[in-house]
Amino acid sequence: MDEESWQIVSTTSGVIKAKILEGRLVAQGIPVRLQYEPIGEIYAITVDGLGEVQVLVPEPWLEHARRVLEKEYREEDLDWEEEPEATSHKPQGRKKDDRPD
Repeated sequence: MDEESWQIVSTTSGVIKAKILEGRLVAQGIPVRLQYEPIGEIYAITVDGLGEVQVLVPEPWLEHARRVLEKEYREEDLDWEEEPEATSHKPQGRKKDDRPD
């Protein structure tokens, strides 16, 4: 995949926003690279492009990646699974003195 040309699909200010976009793309099976100056992340600087992060995808994936990032999600669009309430079970063991007769 290194022979492919990687294209900028988005530019963010800060690694956190870029990681969110990366997650959305990876969830769709799109390869992603983040490109940024490490000094901006270390010192949380977002001046003069230091906190700028470029989100890159291979050229053949560029249009699909743009469509994925353009989609907005509403709460009702998300398929949340309700987790059953956990019941508390205490482990049942025996004390040292509780020996079977």
